Parts: sequence; C-alpha cells; structure tokens
Amino acid sequence: MPASSKKEQFSLQALQLFDAFLVWVGFTLASAFRWNILAHDFQGVGLDKISWLLFVVVPFTPLTLELFGFYSNILNKKASAALSKIIQAGAVMTLAVGMCVLLFQLDPSSRLVLALGGFFSCIFIFIRFVWGRNILRRRVKNGASRERVIVAGLPNDTAEFLNELSAEVIAYIEVRAHFDLGTRNPLELADLIVAESAHRVIISPKNVLFDKIGEAVEVCETQGVEVWVAANFIRSQVARPTFDTMGNKPMLVLKSTPELSWALLAKSVFDRCFALVFIVFSLPLWLFAAIGIMLADPGPIFFRQRRSGKYGKEFNMWKFRTMAVDAEANLAQVKEQMGNQMSGPVFKLDDDPRVFPFARILRKMSIDELPQLLNVLSGDMSIVGPRPLPVYEVKDFEKAAYRRRLSVKPGITCTWQAGGRNEITNFEEWVEMDLAYIDNWSLWVDLKIIVKTIPAVLFFKGAK
Repeated sequence: MPASSKKEQFSLQALQLFDAFLVWVGFTLASAFRWNILAHDFQGVGLDKISWLLFVVVPFTPLTLELFGFYSNILNKKASAALSKIIQAGAVMTLAVGMCVLLFQLDPSSRLVLALGGFFSCIFIFIRFVWGRNILRRRVKNGASRERVIVAGLPNDTAEFLNELSAEVIAYIEVRAHFDLGTRNPLELADLIVAESAHRVIISPKNVLFDKIGEAVEVCETQGVEVWVAANFIRSQVARPTFDTMGNKPMLVLKSTPELSWALLAKSVFDRCFALVFIVFSLPLWLFAAIGIMLADPGPIFFRQRRSGKYGKEFNMWKFRTMAVDAEANLAQVKEQMGNQMSGPVFKLDDDPRVFPFARILRKMSIDELPQLLNVLSGDMSIVGPRPLPVYEVKDFEKAAYRRRLSVKPGITCTWQAGGRNEITNFEEWVEMDLAYIDNWSLWVDLKIIVKTIPAVLFFKGAK
C-alpha cells in the first residue's frame, strides 16, 4: 500500500494494530494450548508469568515487520516474499525474546509458551496478509479502491509525472481527465470536477504560472475536493519535500535528513539504554584503562576535544587519553615531519609518535572510545552515525557538500568504522559512505552497522 496520504498512513496503522492484536491472540492460544491441553492443568499459570514480556512483543512485532518492508507494496507482493519478511522479523524478535529469557531465567514452561506464541503469531499474520491482499486485489480490480482523479498542468509535464509513478500507485487511482492549465481558464476546472465526480485533483506545476495554480487550488477548495500539488518544480537530487507550518503559515520543507518519526524516537531511546547498559558492563575496562594510563604516562586520564556535532554545533567529546599531554601543541610539527595518510582535511597517521606504548593497546582494542558513551547519554552523540570531527578539521572542508554529514548526530561507530577504520584513506570515499548512511537510514541499517562493528573491534580490523 503506497504511503502517500494520511488516509493510507491510517490504513497502515490500522493493519499494524490488527497484527499486534493477532500476536496477542497467538500468545493467548499458546498459553491455553500449553497449560490446558498438553499439561491438562486448568489451574496452571500461563501468560501471567510472561505478561510483562508481551508489552514488548505485541507492539514491537508490527514495528519490526515494517522495518523489513512487510507493509510495502502489499498489492503486488507475493505470498513467498511476505512469508520471508515474517520469518526475518520473527528471527529478530526471537533473538530479542531469547535474550530476555536468558537474562530473567524464565522456566521451561514459559519458554514453551513463548515459542508456541511466536509460531502461532507468524501463522496468523501470514493468513491475514493473504486474506487482506486478495480482498484488496478484488477491490482494485472492481474499481472500489480506486480514486477518481483529474491531472492538471501542461500536457507534457502531466504525462511525465504519471510515467514516473510506480505501478502500485497507479493501481490505486483512475485518471478520469487531463486539464491543460497552459491554455484553459482554471475556472473551467469546476465543471470537469462535477462531470467526473473526482475525488482528487493532482497538479503538476512545472512551467505553469503560480497565479494559475492558485486559481486552480481555489476552485478545488470551493468544490470541497482534495488538491495535491507535485513538488517537481524544484530540482532536488536528495532532499525530500514535505509540508509543515510556521505559526499559521504553510511551508514546503525540503529535508535531506531522516524525518522525525517513531523510528528516530526509538533510535534515541536505544542509544541511551545501550550506552547506560554498556557503561555498566564495561566498567572493568574503564578501570584497566585508567590505571594503565596513570602508570604509563602520568597526566589526565581523559582527553577532551571540541568536535562538530549536529549542524556543526560544537561539543566536548571524551576519550581515554592515548597521546602525550602536549600532543595537540605538536600536531603541526608531526604533520610537517611525517605527513598525512588521509587525504583531505582529516589527519590520520599510523605509528603516530605522540601515542605512548600502553595507549596503543587501548587503541587497538577500541577501549579509548568508551568515554564517548557519556556523550551518547548527554545527547550529543548516537551509537551509530558519522564520526565527529575536530572543529578545526570541519573548518577546512574543501567542498560545501561535505557539511551534509553534519545534518545528523555524530556516532561512535559508522559504516567507515565497521568497514575497517584505517583501511580507508580517502576522505572523499569516507564522506560518500556517511552520506549514503544518511540517505538510506533506518533502524535496520543501524543494527547491521552495530553487528558489523563487533567483529571489526574483536579482530582489530583496521586498528592501529
């Protein structure tokens, strides 16, 4: 189903709520099956032992399905593809639930209820998908789910606009007429709306005078018909057009960053929870680093540096100190004597003489990065995002396009970090990886980067 309007978004949310209900039904039946049939124990406990876990499983299952694209292109999706998405989402939920089972040491009976509940839920959701898709196909074929639309604009522009629409979107609309805004009076649009009983008017405004567009919009308002104006009159390769209001003024907004959504909220919550938990479990490493630094090179344990955060806002980034106390003062001298292994404004150097011996262990194991978890807790950084650069390096950016990597929160790990850190020496390539991350961001992308980072850290991939 194309998520192209609030009505369609509402339909998607209704589907997700229904799927959440099916998950609850699946676990309820699993409990009844386990305790009342297998155990012949009508007095036994079932869901009450894991009821708190259902508050995680029930709402997050539809969200996980959405991450895997289960709700996209429903009309043309094959049953096998839908089943594959369900299995993938089920695997992620099984992993999450399995961690809870181990962490809270649930008894075997409760584990069986969880397994049966997951199985029943997947079956129910798959049946719902096949049933719902078949009904949708019949409604589209009969015209019941198709909106009658009029397309207005210059003939060549409207034809180009329709050709660029996906087959799924076209399946939901019935173009009843084309209205030439170049040669006809916009007031004539009213008669056409009445004659065709149109639900919606779509305007392709490219090469059309704004006065005529305004008149056409007024005609649609008078008729009580929705009017959609394509944003194809603005050339944008990356930014996505959306609408918002400033005070009472409607604004066309072009965003090149992920839109504010539940996914971004989930990312923010995950960042802080992950950082807090990881700080607790990594405390022995903090102690190891602190004692080692004090013994190896007396001076401050932590290193603080001004870095450029989201939109270039400066913040103090923390690391365990791995260089001599006067390292910053000697930077220019080291550059002059030993050069720079990274192209562009960023400085990278293997065997940097300013790094003291014990610190090389911290760097190789990435222990020196642990204090950045404090930056995540404070909200200056995320777990995943483009690496924050020193303020003086950002000021030396050669291309204005490089600054787009500052349009999201910086992170502890990123595509570059997960791919082998110092194995990449071309700053242009680094920036391209960051921009690709921003343009294609999702929670699933973050999860994949985190998973790839684990072996990169454990096996010292690219570490120096």
